[in-house]
Amino acid sequence: MPRKEVAFRPGGRSFDSQKGMSMKLTTLALTAAVALTGAASASAQTIVQVDGSSTVFPISEAMGEEFQKETKIRVTVGLSGTGGGFKKFCRGETDATGASRPIRKGEADECKKNGIEYIELPVALDALAVIVNPKNKFASELTVAELKKMWEPEAQGKITNWNQIRSSFPDAPLKLFGAGTDSGTYDYFTAAIVGKEHSSRGDFTASEDDNVLVQGVAGDVNAIGFFGLAYYIENKDKLKAVAIKLNDSAKGVLPSVEGAKTGSYQPLSRPIFMYFSKKSLDTKPEVLKFAEFYMNPKHSTKLVAEVGYVPLPEPALKAFAERVTKRQVGTGFTGSKIGVSVEDLIKEPLVY
Repeated sequence: MPRKEVAFRPGGRSFDSQKGMSMKLTTLALTAAVALTGAASASAQTIVQVDGSSTVFPISEAMGEEFQKETKIRVTVGLSGTGGGFKKFCRGETDATGASRPIRKGEADECKKNGIEYIELPVALDALAVIVNPKNKFASELTVAELKKMWEPEAQGKITNWNQIRSSFPDAPLKLFGAGTDSGTYDYFTAAIVGKEHSSRGDFTASEDDNVLVQGVAGDVNAIGFFGLAYYIENKDKLKAVAIKLNDSAKGVLPSVEGAKTGSYQPLSRPIFMYFSKKSLDTKPEVLKFAEFYMNPKHSTKLVAEVGYVPLPEPALKAFAERVTKRQVGTGFTGSKIGVSVEDLIKEPLVY
């Protein structure tokens, strides 16, 4: 996926819940114009380079803008998806990368091969929203088993109508939209619903850009899709959320900030991450300042909530900030963990 880069402007957030992608494109155009007309000035500026997940993007964007206002240090945030972000990060091309899943073994091995040590920082809790077109009046709630029936690899070319999911559903084509296969959101969804990370049918409309998915579902009455809660909240007027049931007898639970916080929205609640390069922290004071800013409860609690995610408790933020101070490298994960708590995140030993 092509890199999208945003340079933050003093005086207003470029992530706008009302303007969505049009604002991002405007900002991109502004960035290009600045690059052409002020190259000499820009080259003198200190830059913190961030890339990665579209899910973490709104948080990093908000953090970057506020950080620039406070310090005059420029931050750029790319949007390459979790997998694409790790590729650049493990080649040493960026100072930090956002991820909507933990680093994979292959990615960790690539970082190690290139001498890139990393500090893993959970930065927020998120919920994945399963959404349909507002004109869909029948799929108000779905079980995990029904979602698996839609998305498992065996469904490809065979499960193509809504009435194959439930006999009471209409005889209408099932149009599937989901995060791209380079996305951590895709990995977590497949692990939670199908039972195996990175395992699903391939005949669905995929994109690492959640705004493409919003437009696809909003434009097709037979569509269903999934992405992070923040993008659903941003587009509630265009979409309808589906309540998720763990089984037939369970109560359906709608995606919400509160549900992610309490753990009642399962199995689609998860932590999301930032990974900082130890080398960048050691050699670039501006990157260390940004990492400390990112994990400061004063900033994190406000900005994470502002863009639609669940802030971590202050004790957790301070515990993770210690990883930066002590340069504690490594990951506490060997893949996506379903139903992980904040306490689990803190206690998990790190392995590099």
